[in-house]
Amino acid sequence: MSQPPKGNPQIKLVFTGSVGAGKTTAISVISEVPPIMTEARPSDDVAFRKSSTTVAMDYGELTLEGGIKLNLYGTPGQRRFDFMCHILTKGALGLIVLINNAHPTPLDELDYYLNLNADFLKDRPAVIGVTHLDEAATPSIEEYYQCLAERGEYWPVLKADARSRDDVTILVNALLSVLEFG
Repeated sequence: MSQPPKGNPQIKLVFTGSVGAGKTTAISVISEVPPIMTEARPSDDVAFRKSSTTVAMDYGELTLEGGIKLNLYGTPGQRRFDFMCHILTKGALGLIVLINNAHPTPLDELDYYLNLNADFLKDRPAVIGVTHLDEAATPSIEEYYQCLAERGEYWPVLKADARSRDDVTILVNALLSVLEFG
């Protein structure tokens, strides 16, 4: 794994994004400790897509070279829990935004989560992970970059399978690299 900015014994990173994008799964596959998950049966239209959903947060840990610990937090995807994004990003150094490409309007979802976290992102970086590309090939990664460019934002956009430890590691490394090298 990449080295984080020097002098931080612990680093907090937050996974956010749309329902079903893979936030809980990503934290589960990369965490070295059993993840803490606050899952509940959905009571709205999410119930048609998945049997459980995050209602407060997910939490996991990952140790980097040199013993530096990453604290990994995942936000709920349901919009009624958006207030948790503002709570969970306090003290975080960066954001991994996961977008479900099979969502009916994934670029709108990207805009939504970037707008939701706009204050946080004024002085902190993000990495965009596009999931479910195997289910929906469009929009393409290039279209995500164009969406970011139209907003005046330039962050890495990567294809990611949240079930793959390697893919999630690449997302984390990309964010740590942006933190380290700007």
